[in-house]
Amino acid sequence: MTDLVPLRRALLSVSDKTGLVEFAQALAARGVELLSTGGTATALRDAGLAVVDVAEVTGFPEMMDGRVKTLHPMVHGGLLALRDNAEHQSAMETHGIGAIDLLVVNLYPFEETVAKGADYATCVENIDIGGPAMIRAAAKNHAFVTVVVDTKDYAPLLDELQENDGATPLAFRQGMARTAYARTAAYDAAVATWMAGAHEDKTPYRRAVAGTLAQPLRYGENPHQGAAFYTDGSNRPGVATAEQHQGKELSYNNINDTDAAFELVAEFDPADGPACAIIKHANPCGVARGSSLIEAYSRAFDCDRTSAFGGIIAMNQPLDAATAEAITGIFTEVVIAPGADAGAREVFAAKKNLRLLTTEGLPDPRAAALTYRQVSGGFLVQDKDNGHIGLDDLKVVTKRAPDADEMTDLLFAWKVAKHVKSNAIVYVKDQATVGVGAGQMSRVDSSRIAARKAADMAEVLGLPESPAKGSVLASDAFFPFADGLLAAAEAGARAVIQPGGSMRDDEVIAAADEAGLAMVFTGMRHFRH
Repeated sequence: MTDLVPLRRALLSVSDKTGLVEFAQALAARGVELLSTGGTATALRDAGLAVVDVAEVTGFPEMMDGRVKTLHPMVHGGLLALRDNAEHQSAMETHGIGAIDLLVVNLYPFEETVAKGADYATCVENIDIGGPAMIRAAAKNHAFVTVVVDTKDYAPLLDELQENDGATPLAFRQGMARTAYARTAAYDAAVATWMAGAHEDKTPYRRAVAGTLAQPLRYGENPHQGAAFYTDGSNRPGVATAEQHQGKELSYNNINDTDAAFELVAEFDPADGPACAIIKHANPCGVARGSSLIEAYSRAFDCDRTSAFGGIIAMNQPLDAATAEAITGIFTEVVIAPGADAGAREVFAAKKNLRLLTTEGLPDPRAAALTYRQVSGGFLVQDKDNGHIGLDDLKVVTKRAPDADEMTDLLFAWKVAKHVKSNAIVYVKDQATVGVGAGQMSRVDSSRIAARKAADMAEVLGLPESPAKGSVLASDAFFPFADGLLAAAEAGARAVIQPGGSMRDDEVIAAADEAGLAMVFTGMRHFRH
């Protein structure tokens, strides 16, 4: 392959015109002939640049509302011709086809159109046809043609031209070709995913997944694993959209845990008051509401002060200085919130290793989305767990019904249990977790671990008894036997929320009645693996 290829003729056709005029001016200053279409040509002419319409090259006007303009041998021949192939050269001379050395195309804004909630016909109209065809042609012929599909690559291209006296090196063209094919693949994936959703096809025969590199990561879960972070274009508020104000680069584990923390705290509507979630290794070690952010944080911290060290803290309201001061009392990896005032940012600035992220919003816990998990030879796809239970959805199954305060705590505990790895047991008192048991093979073990943690914190806090006394308990799935329920009663729980549905529900209900527990069924489980 030829290394340096002089750039003499360029075709520019872009939807995103950011930096277009300055870029085209730099090309024209090097004597590059500019071909263009539609609005791109108009923008360049308005800037005083000489532009040749593609219609002049093809001999055909744009037609069918611009659907047909570049799908022509005069364009594709100029992109695909091998400059070192005698037959190709002869065909170009015979048919008057001029070589195109640079293609600059960014596609119709299909993803943005879908994100705005446009109707079906509008979305279809924003599916680009000529653009992807030209991009794929130019990328295939990268031995001779440079293709640019992203405005961020304008400057690197101009740098290459400056360094190589108006030519591009093979390595650069190869890199641009890789980027180009990834872009068309992502574009087609977006179209296919949208069409599957629009036609309510839950299991399309082929499913494409695409992402855009947000940052390379130093390593993955462990130092011997390579890793990178990609965004999916959904713009769901969270770690992918957050602004990082300070601190070193986020790690793989930081990103995973921060996402878990923010998704959990988003379950608590800020209009109902402040809430705080503290996460360690993707599991909550403290969640609480309070009359203020600092109270919510303090109550969450008091659930498990040991595990909170080096954890991730998420808030459902913008941070203030007083809460920031309290947070800096121990080592914290990441703090994420919808915002942070100047006082909070000033407090955090003294902790150089603490990462502060703000998002300007909370994710909607009820929004529909898909989740993916890789397995050997494939991947699993499912709807995101956006299940929600309200007061009217609960079925009281015991002789004693929960009182109003217990019912409030039960719903709080249920929201937390949704975000705890199975088997999950969560003790809550006065809208604050007091014990969390996560990820055990036995539900009884989870219940005992949660109770033990509550007892341990009683010693740390100097309480006369375990805060599990008088608490409520949530279980992410049904109790297959009464033993887990009895462990809760032994710990001092007064009420239980669980899905129900076990073959032994009657035995479990009878055990609850005998222990004086109130119990409600949700009819919904929250396995989390």
